[in-house]
Amino acid sequence: MDFTRRHALAAGVGFGLAPGLILPNSAEAQRAIALPRDIVERDAATITAVRTPSPVVAMTFDDGPHPKHTPRLLDMLRERNIKATFYLIGNRVVTWPKIAARIAEEGHEVGNHSWSHPFLSKMGQSSVLREIDKTTNAIWHATGRPPVTFRPPYGAFTRAQRTWLHGARKLPTILWSVDPADWRRPGANVVASRILKASHKGAIILSHDIHRGTIDAMPRTLDGLSARGLKFVTVSQILGWPTWQTRNFRRVVKG
Repeated sequence: MDFTRRHALAAGVGFGLAPGLILPNSAEAQRAIALPRDIVERDAATITAVRTPSPVVAMTFDDGPHPKHTPRLLDMLRERNIKATFYLIGNRVVTWPKIAARIAEEGHEVGNHSWSHPFLSKMGQSSVLREIDKTTNAIWHATGRPPVTFRPPYGAFTRAQRTWLHGARKLPTILWSVDPADWRRPGANVVASRILKASHKGAIILSHDIHRGTIDAMPRTLDGLSARGLKFVTVSQILGWPTWQTRNFRRVVKG
């Protein structure tokens, strides 16, 4: 099953687990979440931030949807007319498809964050494609459109893998330039302070809507960034692409 789409290239400048979702123990995960060390400039397959004169940032939320925290976050975003990008885990999409659908219906973008949140850098190409394609299909069924960007769990994806995926599926790997380490659960005030201190024009901000503390940090974070004159856009928008909801996709079933 393939999806054909129009792409532009942009140079890269506790919660309850869903069935089948297995995450490493917290100590391992805390050591693992980091930007890859093999990022190079002018790599269309890898994006950490965007050089832009416009005062825009992209808020991104990983690992959802969560049955309680994601709807609460969506309410906050709706109250402020802010659009964000959600990198969803496939097996959570099929568990809570109505929340995934709401994300899309309210104008946010949905990206691919793998099916079961593994360390993809340790896996072969066929296994990686199964993780990604299964998630793309889940997002398609829940929202009516496929994701156009990918974020690897833990940032664990080699340059060779990023280049290969971009060629095989036309999916750029979206990383981040701001990481408040909310996955360590330092508390809402710390999360908000870190994002406010580190954010800049063209930033892609990493966060996780599976943690209560992250959601608690969002009012101060969102209002604080807005007060500095920063505008919120989706990943597609910060790349200069059409908004996800306005793209025309054609589903092609092989065989």
